[in-house]
Amino acid sequence: MSLQVREASADDAALIAELTRACWAERVVASSSGHREQAERVRQDLQRGGGFILLLDGEPAGSVRWLPSDTESDVWEILRMGILPAYRGQGLSQHLMEALIHRANGADVQELRLAVRADQARVVDLYAVFEFELAPELEYARANPLQEPPTLMRRWLRR
Repeated sequence: MSLQVREASADDAALIAELTRACWAERVVASSSGHREQAERVRQDLQRGGGFILLLDGEPAGSVRWLPSDTESDVWEILRMGILPAYRGQGLSQHLMEALIHRANGADVQELRLAVRADQARVVDLYAVFEFELAPELEYARANPLQEPPTLMRRWLRR
């Protein structure tokens, strides 16, 4: 099996939107905006931040995106990491996370943040493996007011 993680370009927006919807299917509650991911939104995110696509034997198997914080230039928010159902259970998200952490270190980012949906609490332990810590003092600006607030986590890269 050949594994590759490559940086996404704006041309990958439709692919990433499709991957996100497929990764969310039957995994995340229907009210999640990930089920309605559109290429234009992904394109905007990629232009403002960035993303990676995970390929197995040349076939897309997952993706992740990041955006710089609206208020802190040295903070990135991780968005929409997902692995397609057929490839889960193989630790593949590790490759996406490692690529993102490496990229953030190269960009002199001080902190990575992410939000874990209340219905996805089991992934808190996954992120803890990557040295993310619970950060209840943080507020999530993109939270859906109709849903339970997400659990916020952070990882310091340099202090």
